[in-house]
Amino acid sequence: MRTFDDEMVQVLTPDGTLLTEAADVSDVDVLALYRDMTVVRRLDTESIALQRQGEMGLWTSLRGQEAAQIGAGRALADHDMVFPSYREHGVAWCRNVEQTALVNVWRGSVHGGWDAHTHNFAPYAIVIGAQTLHAVGYAMGVVRDGLVGTGDPSRDMAVMVFFGDGAMSQGDVSEAFGWAATQQLPVVFFCQNNQWAISAPSSVQSPVPLHRRALGYGFPGVRVDGNDVLACLDVTRQALDRARRGEGPTLIEAYTYRMNPHTTSDDARRYRSPEEEAGWLERDPIARVRRYLDGVATPADRFAEIDEEADKLAVRFRAEVQSIGDIGIGEVFDAVHHVPTPELLEQRAEAVSWLGSGTAEGGT
Repeated sequence: MRTFDDEMVQVLTPDGTLLTEAADVSDVDVLALYRDMTVVRRLDTESIALQRQGEMGLWTSLRGQEAAQIGAGRALADHDMVFPSYREHGVAWCRNVEQTALVNVWRGSVHGGWDAHTHNFAPYAIVIGAQTLHAVGYAMGVVRDGLVGTGDPSRDMAVMVFFGDGAMSQGDVSEAFGWAATQQLPVVFFCQNNQWAISAPSSVQSPVPLHRRALGYGFPGVRVDGNDVLACLDVTRQALDRARRGEGPTLIEAYTYRMNPHTTSDDARRYRSPEEEAGWLERDPIARVRRYLDGVATPADRFAEIDEEADKLAVRFRAEVQSIGDIGIGEVFDAVHHVPTPELLEQRAEAVSWLGSGTAEGGT
């Protein structure tokens, strides 16, 4: 693991050249990674269209960050635990969380999200940086349960938490770093530095590269080309292995770019230049892998098959979203207590009656 330097780890250059001395990718199915990124981008595009058509209130696009998320997601073991922020649709794909479940959150059709332990993938965290403390707390339990440093790969586990560059300015993240370091917890902090915390550039967040923040807490930090899926896979594998061995936390800064606005309610043209966007478009993570695969004579029909699969998944996904029913007001009360109190049942009945009478829509 390269640590405490400003060199960015890269395995695949933007023109598709494999730096073979940087990492051994003989055991990596590059076409499978290309498929993951292609499908995730297609579903992301469909989600934006569905939001525009009124099927949900908001959507957070991941376009441009597919390599960081798929590389990190595919490095995980099935029994590792993940704590996402609100844009980790690619990692969710790697953890077999249905895209419809993600939409349910942004549509307000569910109270939480999905069963975290079915997928070892916690629900999305909207509060910026709070999930880092959740991850550290979970990692404390992992240590106390004796699930780290045993040398048994089927038993030892790591915890990985995702957040953006803006979260690095939050006190929660600082507290999580400090506690993880002093307790030598098996946590991989994965920061997707997509250059913009909504409209605030990364340059106003920190005077030094973000991965160097780890130095002050006493654990390794590494910057990786976040548009290079092979580099993200390699670096994350090393960090996870380190955590599982009981050697403590690692901070990974995936240097990438959010191609789309922060959310579907944002207008990135107000703070980003066309020249900046065009420069990053040349580093598109999917195009990079396609250039490599073309260079090793991958049959063209394989790409056509992947595109067809992605389109079919998008069609199925659209139909599933359009069939989602609205949540009833009474259901809001159902998950408050395991056994509802009399007061809660009374409040539920009053709310349902009030809304059903039409009073809420203009009466007094």
